[in-house]
Amino acid sequence: MAKEKIRESVIAGSWYPGDPATLKQDISRYLDQANLTPVQGEILGLIVPHAGYMYSGGVAAYAYKLLKGRPFHRVVILAPSHRAYFKGASVYPLGGYRTPLGVVPLDHEIIDALLQHPSLVEYVPQADAQEHSLEIQLPFLQVVLEDFKLTPIVMGSQSIEFCRRLAELLATICRGKNTLVIASSDLSHFHSDREARELDQKVLDRVSSYDPEGLWEDLQNSRGEACGAGPILTLMLMARSLGPADAKVLHYANSGDITGDKRGVVGYMAAAVYRVAEAGKDTSPAEEQKVGVDLGLTEDEKKTLREVAVQAIRNRCLGKPVKELPQATPKLKEHRGAFVCIHKGEELRGCVGMIEGRGPLLETIRDMAIQAAFFDPRFCALQPEELDAIDVELSILTPMERITDPARIQVGKHGLWLRKGHRSGLLLPQVATEHGWDRETFLQWTCRKAGLPSDAWRDPDAEIYTFSADIF
Repeated sequence: MAKEKIRESVIAGSWYPGDPATLKQDISRYLDQANLTPVQGEILGLIVPHAGYMYSGGVAAYAYKLLKGRPFHRVVILAPSHRAYFKGASVYPLGGYRTPLGVVPLDHEIIDALLQHPSLVEYVPQADAQEHSLEIQLPFLQVVLEDFKLTPIVMGSQSIEFCRRLAELLATICRGKNTLVIASSDLSHFHSDREARELDQKVLDRVSSYDPEGLWEDLQNSRGEACGAGPILTLMLMARSLGPADAKVLHYANSGDITGDKRGVVGYMAAAVYRVAEAGKDTSPAEEQKVGVDLGLTEDEKKTLREVAVQAIRNRCLGKPVKELPQATPKLKEHRGAFVCIHKGEELRGCVGMIEGRGPLLETIRDMAIQAAFFDPRFCALQPEELDAIDVELSILTPMERITDPARIQVGKHGLWLRKGHRSGLLLPQVATEHGWDRETFLQWTCRKAGLPSDAWRDPDAEIYTFSADIF
């Protein structure tokens, strides 16, 4: 057997420390500092940034920390090509990858299977000669997994059509092999902090709502940016082909959060893609899937939003001035649609919202709370004696996405907005779950909410939109 040609490191000592002890110490520190929210489900893949560790290592740690206690012996890394231009994807078949922590061996079984499809995958020597986006992931994996085999894929093509074909091939080859897939990607590049957060939030929303098609559309229309769009799309499409899948954004930051220079920043996201329990399978309460999505709001931010809503309702009801809004974090300044629902016991007492943001989220929540309590035409205005008996629920919305295939609707994740002629109706994601509806029943009740026949969703001129929400 010919001696393997080890791929030597091209970024050790610059993008990450070249000294093994220092490198391991830095990675351990990043992992220790990552305040992780657990993911309930079988991890299928991670979306991880690929900048130098001093910039994005702290974000990457939120993803890699999930792997502790979850043994994977096979890892596929999907990375974008920054320096070489070629069609399709390249896989390195010659030998392992060396880092200061040792050599990562190749997974020749998967690599050989991929190379049987040269129209999609072949070996392009220049693809990884100087590429950083794949190698940067290896030291983290060496620390958290220790022993694994690698399939290193560098993508030259990143169109959704190519990603779909590559995803189908990977799903076929990796099915049943307990393989972890890493999608290597940074987000927006060299915008101001404000502009970067707006662009990056589009990507975070599409990942959270598990909408690869919507993500591709946003990227094509410059509503978001991701230099590893192909890896992200391929991971999401592959996981979906293996069964019900979901995604959770674990952390977001940009380079300005590290350097303090907010003038031209690069965005970084850590996210997990995981398997969703299939219908009919028993789950314990701890394993039940959360309705909606997680938009990355901290517990303190959620508490602030609830306090603003409750205080606005209480003061208006008692004839007192509505208090000045508290200092807003960047996320609470975002322009987002939101609904405020008021319950009294198990009964709805008012629910009003906006489907798209026209001002900072804090202001929207304050205004919608007042509208729900006093101007929902279905109910009389809230009275002072009811204040101690009400409960307030907030739904922070992702952008609306028009769909033509109702099969894309995921009950428990998506809300629906249906429009036909001058009539429209909206139901939040939690409504279908609370009533135990299936997809078709959800569509029928959305039609009824619009004052339309229950089968109006089938009409060619009916417009169906999905969205999701962070509900608390």
